[in-house]
Amino acid sequence: MDISLPGASGIEALRRMRVRNPEARVLMFSMHEDVVFARRALQAGALGYVTKASAPDVLVEAVLKVARGQSYLSNTVAQQMAVDSIAGTDPASTLSAREFEVLRLLVRGAALKDIARQLGLTQKTVANHQSSIRHKLGVDSAVQLLQAAARLGLEADQG
Repeated sequence: MDISLPGASGIEALRRMRVRNPEARVLMFSMHEDVVFARRALQAGALGYVTKASAPDVLVEAVLKVARGQSYLSNTVAQQMAVDSIAGTDPASTLSAREFEVLRLLVRGAALKDIARQLGLTQKTVANHQSSIRHKLGVDSAVQLLQAAARLGLEADQG
C-alpha cells in the first residue's frame, strides 16, 4: 500500500483496514523517505515500510517477510529511526494518529470542513485537533504550522 492516495492517506486507509481485519499483513511502499511516515505507518498497523528508492530485491525480501507475518524496514529507514530514538523524541511523536492525519491535510491546503468530511468528523472536532496540533508543536500561526510540518517532512505537494 502507498501512503499517497487521493483523499485520506494510505495511513488512514491502513488504520481503517486494520479495524476491519486485524490480521491483515500490510507493507507500506512509499516515496516518502522521512521516518515520520514510516513511524506513522507502523503505528497504524503496517508490518513493514520500504521506500520506492529501495532496490527491487529489497522490495521482494520485504514482501516475503511481511507475508510470513514478520516485520521489515528498509535499512535507511531503520537506521534513521534508531538515530532519532537515541537523539530523543521528535515533536511528531507527540501527535496522535488522527492529529497527524489532520496536519497532513491542513498542509495540503484542505479546509476544516473538507477535512471533517474526508475523515468522518465534525468540523468542531477537526478545529480541536488543529488547536491541539499547534499546542504540541509549539506554534501560533498558520505559517509557523506549515514551517513545523515541513521540518517533520510534510510538504504541501506530498500526498
